[in-house]
Amino acid sequence: MENEDRVQTDNGNFSSASLSLEAVRQNLRQVRSDIERACSACGREAGGVRLIGVSKFQPIEYMLEARQAGLIDFGENYVQEAQRKASQLSGVRWHLIGHLQHNKVNAAVRFADVIHSLDSAELIEHVDRACLAAGRSIEGLLQIRLGGEESKSGIDPEDLNALLEALSLNAPRSLRLVGLMTIPPPCAEAAESRRYFVMLRDILADISARGYSFWQGRELSMGMSCDYIEAIKAGATYIRVGRALFGERRTGNGRH
Repeated sequence: MENEDRVQTDNGNFSSASLSLEAVRQNLRQVRSDIERACSACGREAGGVRLIGVSKFQPIEYMLEARQAGLIDFGENYVQEAQRKASQLSGVRWHLIGHLQHNKVNAAVRFADVIHSLDSAELIEHVDRACLAAGRSIEGLLQIRLGGEESKSGIDPEDLNALLEALSLNAPRSLRLVGLMTIPPPCAEAAESRRYFVMLRDILADISARGYSFWQGRELSMGMSCDYIEAIKAGATYIRVGRALFGERRTGNGRH
């Protein structure tokens, strides 16, 4: 197989061809180095940023190689694909980062450790019931739609108060709400995403200050291959990186 490695760093342009397994390791080293330098530049500890390898449509061989190189967290968009991969890859934390349909909830809670895309009181209640039935306790993040894009899922900021009040009356028991996630609108420059990251950080601080008994929020899931350094500077605790680790996806489109 003809191989082509990632050759540009610091949120630059990445190879679109298939990678060698060694290139996956090299990319992982580079992203970790980027994390360390970004944290150092803004006075943060690198251990406060968890790297999620977004592996949607990526071959299991890449994931196994990344796991052997020390990557623990993997993010998937689709429950069925994630289930298949979970049966082949153990000892990792599975993150569901795509929109979660109600008919996939029962399957999702059997393997997912973190769900990043909770966007309604109904979905949160459904996930919590499924967790109780499965005897599992998992973490969840509220997805906030900051760019107003109708094509994206998420809670609009103006609807957030109503959701939080509903949760205060019917708090989840096995689903622990630990933070917020966002996907900013496409930007020509990585720095343009920063204002959305700062907005999410401010929303998290506001929710945390209210003292809700059900809220354990401290996580900020934001930043992808094109802008994860800016996200770290704004306080990200989870960054979701796909292309900068694994190259372009074999099928489908997306910004991770």
